[in-house]
Amino acid sequence: MGITGSLTPDQLQFFHSQGYLVIESFANEDEIRGLRKRMDELLNQFDCSVSSSIFSTKNQKHTTDNYFFESAEKISFFFEEKAFGDDGKLKQPKELSINKVGHALHELDPLYREFTYSSKFSSLVSSLGYKRPVVMQSMYIFKQPGIGGEVVPHQDNSFVYTDPQSCTGLWIALEDSTTVNGCLWAIPGSHKNGLVRRFIRGENGITFDQPSPSYEQKDFVSIEMKAGSLIAIHGDLIHQSFENLSSKSRHAYSLHVVESDGCKWAKDNWIQREKMPEPLYVLP
Repeated sequence: MGITGSLTPDQLQFFHSQGYLVIESFANEDEIRGLRKRMDELLNQFDCSVSSSIFSTKNQKHTTDNYFFESAEKISFFFEEKAFGDDGKLKQPKELSINKVGHALHELDPLYREFTYSSKFSSLVSSLGYKRPVVMQSMYIFKQPGIGGEVVPHQDNSFVYTDPQSCTGLWIALEDSTTVNGCLWAIPGSHKNGLVRRFIRGENGITFDQPSPSYEQKDFVSIEMKAGSLIAIHGDLIHQSFENLSSKSRHAYSLHVVESDGCKWAKDNWIQREKMPEPLYVLP
């Protein structure tokens, strides 16, 4: 099949030089409304008394949790660290306590699958040079008001590793994302320095193979985005987001794409599947 790339030469030049690219109005109002409404339905159906987990980029305790491992091929629900009181009970309704829903949302839910496998994603990914791209994980991120957890500086290739490296993050703002409610921050051009560490799954859970480097906050730039905008993130770009202490949430839909043509999925990635996801497209 033939696919026409959607990015201009100037956009590609910016992406390759800076390590990220923001595309405004990628998702329209109907798509945003539909994705958010469907997530409301999934949350209403979710029984948090049965099974769930806590997500934190500071405390990796969840990485020895089977619920976390099995989420690679399921739609799973993860709470904010600060959602629970000292008595172990939620301090607010579950809808305001969830950190994210993932990691096979794009495969198992019909609406999210239709959006993810739409021509707009295929055209974007084609522009970046992918021949047989697969989405290895998807997440709906809430960044809840008041308790939305910090995401420490990281690189996506650490978690979604292929040989050679091929991950690109695609992050769609479903609400305005600002410095007030926890927008993304990145170090422009940091992808040129290569991957600094990996997140490796072993017999005793998952650990980083190297300590985290120290970063100067002055090197980061804020990336504020309007609802409907998409940011493409190079797999080696250093990026982060701060805790959301505001009264407004910051919903987003995030995908991580890798190349399956000539790139080998690492056997020590946290995501281990019996079968790879269906590719977005296959070029001859």
